[in-house]
Amino acid sequence: MEKVYTKIESIVGNVVTVRAKNVRNADLALVGDSYATVIKLDKDLVSLQVFAGGQGVSTTDPVRFLGRPMMVSFSENLLGRIFDGAGVPRDNGPALTENMIPIGGPSVNPAKRIIPRKMIRTGIPMIDMFNTLVESQKLPVFSVSGEPYNQLLSRIAMQAEVDVIVLGGMGLKYDDYLEFRDTLEKGGAISHTVMFIHTASDPVVECTLVPDLSLAVAEQFALEGKKVLVLLTDMTNFANAQKEMAITMEQVPSNRGYPGDLYSCLASRYEKAVDFEGAGSVTILGVTTMPGDDVTHPVPDNTGYITEGQYYLKNGRIEPFGSLSRLKQNVNDKTRDDHRALMDGMIRIYAAYKESLEKKSMGFLMTEWDEKLLKYGELFESKLMDLSVNIPLEEALDTGWEILAECFEPNETGLKTSLIKERWPNKDAL
Repeated sequence: MEKVYTKIESIVGNVVTVRAKNVRNADLALVGDSYATVIKLDKDLVSLQVFAGGQGVSTTDPVRFLGRPMMVSFSENLLGRIFDGAGVPRDNGPALTENMIPIGGPSVNPAKRIIPRKMIRTGIPMIDMFNTLVESQKLPVFSVSGEPYNQLLSRIAMQAEVDVIVLGGMGLKYDDYLEFRDTLEKGGAISHTVMFIHTASDPVVECTLVPDLSLAVAEQFALEGKKVLVLLTDMTNFANAQKEMAITMEQVPSNRGYPGDLYSCLASRYEKAVDFEGAGSVTILGVTTMPGDDVTHPVPDNTGYITEGQYYLKNGRIEPFGSLSRLKQNVNDKTRDDHRALMDGMIRIYAAYKESLEKKSMGFLMTEWDEKLLKYGELFESKLMDLSVNIPLEEALDTGWEILAECFEPNETGLKTSLIKERWPNKDAL
């Protein structure tokens, strides 16, 4: 039963305060005609964040508590649709009201989880070959502003071998939102994609709801047996929205002004990644921008303790050093017999290339071995590291062997003789 109150105690920015009883945290309410959510309880003093903002709200406006948390519709009709952070259609399509499910519920019981053991192919060699994405994994993309992380997510959305893509955008520029939409429509991926988009001009509270909306929908698809990939960008904007709300609620700030429960706020979302026994899976890939390229900033720092590795996006590429998928060992021994050995060997030689590149930049004399390394590094970066490269894993492995054969003698690679005899492109050189 709805409770209605007609006296607002105070209005501070987007937060209104009213005296009410039997109200729960995160309950939904109507302040006038605008939705609001309960963000603080102090005995009978209830603070609500108004989605549309406090402008135009009067102290005499009615406050109706709906007695339920924020909910979102779930059905196959979600596919191909675009919504805002409050679940309202952005695509001029009809509002969906059937089969409403609550958002922000608890993560799945560990007893119902399966150990991650299936690869998600993306067509990007630096992921598939060197840091494989695994079903039910939770991985951040660490980046700085200006890097093409949204373009990377678009490519993954179009190429990943999954059943459903759920894209959650937080604090996006409108141009970025349009680029996501247009890219997925042109690429044909929009038909199996659901988008929840919060732009920089939308209310702050909607930014905090986007991950919960995305993950609630993803979980339901997974329970129906779907393989779901959730793409979130940018989790730093989500954390900043949490920070702004904490300041409004006059919470004691923690590191750099972020709320003391920042770790819990992030973990409760990332821990929704799961592979259900007898059903589907939820995999989470979330962009985390690092202000000033500072990995000790509270958001990437806390994220690193929660997730299972990270991808570092730097200079328009996924860096082989610093990037790590901790679960890749669960799958890359089942792809092809040379996968793990070739991956390790090529990265080891690439590290030597970096040393030779530094020697060259300092004016040291280049040896014949250095020249081979420099040639190898250029080929490696153009044929495998470049994000525009779109090839299956098997072709990427074959390309790796071709690069080695073009630059080195078989005995210079450090790879097993048995593998070289089986895979070396130019058998006459053996």
